[in-house]
Amino acid sequence: MKKLVILTGAGISAESGILTFRDMGGLWETYRIEEVASPQAWQSNRQLVLDFYNKRHMQLFEVEPNEGHRALVDLEQIYDVTIITQNVDDLHERAGSEFVLHLHGELKKLRSERNPDLISDWGEWELKEGDLAEDGAQLRPHIVWFGEGVPMINQAANIVKLADILIIIGTSLQVYPAAGLMSYAPEHCVTYYIDPHAADAGLSSVIAIPEKASTGVRKLVDELIQTS
Repeated sequence: MKKLVILTGAGISAESGILTFRDMGGLWETYRIEEVASPQAWQSNRQLVLDFYNKRHMQLFEVEPNEGHRALVDLEQIYDVTIITQNVDDLHERAGSEFVLHLHGELKKLRSERNPDLISDWGEWELKEGDLAEDGAQLRPHIVWFGEGVPMINQAANIVKLADILIIIGTSLQVYPAAGLMSYAPEHCVTYYIDPHAADAGLSSVIAIPEKASTGVRKLVDELIQTS
């Protein structure tokens, strides 16, 4: 069974109504990233950070996976599939994907601010100052903030090294270290890039599919199933 690795970014979730940081009308137009998504922000203005993530968290209970998420599940019938996502939502899991690695954390989980390995589920409620982990430390969103290390990046790179097929979906390929993962693909690997701006990326060794995820993914999935 061929190994198929999928790298997804904000573009696939944007079609479900989740705001992105980089696109026009995205979160960067409302918030300065260092004010809401950095360790310094957590120390200097915790309430603003809590308000920001509480809004993002509660939105997850209002959105649903889209056709892009659902189409990827069909690949598991004939390929060994792993999804590596930059997204912090749970839409891949809710669509039915079995193996999902979250590079930048998960917005339905919390962790101790003292022990990053002490992780718990975050249900449909707002996180407040004074909500404590089992070790007595303040709970914080289980998110990799700007300026923090990406603990899953080595595991992700090792997965990409095994890929026979790599599909990149809805990412600008500008956020590192995630953007560098495609360089770990072996020489025989066939790489596809699905994004409205894919044709402008200038990647000569990549098959560009300049469409949004909900349409481009379904077309590619059907093609890969038929030619497998």
